[in-house]
Amino acid sequence: MFDIGLGEILIIAVIGLLVFGPERLPKAAADGAKWLRQIRSMASGARQDLADSAGVDLGDAVDTVKELRDLHPKRLAASLFEDQDDEKAQGKVPPAKTDDASSRSDADQRPAYDPDAT
Repeated sequence: MFDIGLGEILIIAVIGLLVFGPERLPKAAADGAKWLRQIRSMASGARQDLADSAGVDLGDAVDTVKELRDLHPKRLAASLFEDQDDEKAQGKVPPAKTDDASSRSDADQRPAYDPDAT
């Protein structure tokens, strides 16, 4: 949640020790933890109240967000560039249909020239 390392925690502890003193620091830390728990429970309750009043099932909303993650451009590109030869070898993709392509000459198999594309 917070990207805090050991050095930052140590600095916060030293500042807390200087501000509150050694006698009041444990009580201040306990009060801070209690406030944090209360804020989290209030946020959770507010989220649940909003979902109940809107008639939205949060499980469905989470599933929808997960489906939208699959549409991320990086994931789409990765799925487009997957090696299909491996899938053909494993039998996942049916082989390409070869009606009479082998009887055509190389000139017939080349794509048409498009002057607007160049």
